[in-house]
Parts: sequence; structure tokens; C-alpha cells
Amino acid sequence: MTNPTDLLSQRYGTGAVDTYNRWNDSLTTLLSHRSIRAYLPDPLPPGTLEILVAAAQSAATSSNLQTWSLVAVEDPERKEKLSELASNQAHIRQCPLFLVWLADLARLALAAESRGLPHEGLDYLEMFLMATIDAALAAQNATVAAESLGLGTVYIGAMRNKPEEVAKVLNLPPQVFGVFGLCVGYADPAKEAAIKPRLSQSAILHRETYQLAEQSEAIAHYDEVMKAFYAEQQMNITGDWSEHSAKRVAFAQSLSGRDRLSEALKNLGFQLR
Repeated sequence: MTNPTDLLSQRYGTGAVDTYNRWNDSLTTLLSHRSIRAYLPDPLPPGTLEILVAAAQSAATSSNLQTWSLVAVEDPERKEKLSELASNQAHIRQCPLFLVWLADLARLALAAESRGLPHEGLDYLEMFLMATIDAALAAQNATVAAESLGLGTVYIGAMRNKPEEVAKVLNLPPQVFGVFGLCVGYADPAKEAAIKPRLSQSAILHRETYQLAEQSEAIAHYDEVMKAFYAEQQMNITGDWSEHSAKRVAFAQSLSGRDRLSEALKNLGFQLR
């Protein structure tokens, strides 16, 4: 088992982190998470996909409506198309298994129509939000399961850059939307990925009421931590976390096409009332 103190220090980018009295393998898996962007071509053992889906289906789902679905992509040509739609990210092509997690209201519409019942509630923003949350919860369960099996993963938010085109590649019906992708495979040991530090708990954890102004000190500290991390990992990122993050939200164009997401969702059959 990896030393808890080492894992916590890496997660927060500091050597002064309190350890916990209770520890187990699940905590080790969770705190060891890192994004893997270089994969070996090795295929996954038989049954891997199915156990990941079982883990995903073990996540909570609002009112047991199960408003998510999953497309597993292994075909090289289809992965190539999805890579092109997601800013040509090479790891989508490399990984043996690419999972596209879907917010899916089509299945509930089908079930209602099969009983001759209305489904007007599906036209409201609440149901789209529910489906997106369901997909995220399921995907995170699958991610933890994959990493517990020694596999590497990385989420691909760029599935939302061109959602209509993604829907065509995956033959998605109306009221189904690709929320994000997930690469799954064996990490290339020649390109080892580090655990990326996160904001300190003093920025994230609020007790009883939310406090914004008090986060300034924690953000300033994190900026220093991330500057050191960028340099250590030889990442081509200038400035610190605050500057880098601000650039990601500075203008509509900074959203890489996702500024038109509302329009795209309506084109995909979501009314979003």
C-alpha cells in the first residue's frame, strides 16, 4: 500500500498534510488518480468492459430513473473520427477502449410511449441536469474501478466541442447527448504521469456557510504550488493557476465551441424549458 502521507502530500503539493487514522485500499486508489494521456496498445482482458459497466451501474441514480447510457468504442476508425472532433487528442486513438458517457432521456420517452403515457417532464432543464449528473456519477464509479484494476484513464470534455457531429458518429437518437469521453487502457510507463496537486481544503471546504473572500490566501498558495508543478513536469503553461484558469474562461471563444452548447442541445432534441 502506498504511504498515505506521500499520497496526501502529492495531492496537495505540500509536505505538511495531516494523515488520517483510518486508511484502506479504496482510499489509495482514489488519491492515486492521475490523468493518463499515453497508452500502450495492449488489449484489455476479457470481461473488463462489463465489470466497469457493473461498477458504473452501482452508482446512485436519481429516483432510479437511470438517465444515462454508454457507448463503448474500440473500432480504430471510429476512434479516429472522435479524436478529430475532440481537438485531435492522440490518446483517444491510442487507448484500446474509449467510452462515451451519455445523458439519455430517450429511453424514458420510449418507456412512457410504450404505455401510452405522456412525458412532458422530459422537456425541462431539470431532467437534462439529472441525466448529466447521473452520467457523471456512473463514469466516476467506472473510473475508480478501472484504476483499481491497474488501468489508466483520462476524461475527454472535448466531446462537447461538436456535439451534433459526435451524435452522428455514434448514431445517437434525439434526447441523447455525449457529456464526455473516457480513455481506458494501460499507461505507457515511458511517459509517467504525476499526481496533479489540487487546491487546499481551506479553499474548497466550507463549514456551515460559504465564504468567498477567505479563499484568497489559499488561491495565492496554490498558484505557487502549480507554478512549481508546471516547471517540474516541463508543461508548456505560462504563469500560474489563476492566470491559466482565467484564460480558459476569458471569452466565448475560450470555450472551444461550447459557447453554442444550448443551441446544440436543442438541435439534439432537448427542449430545456
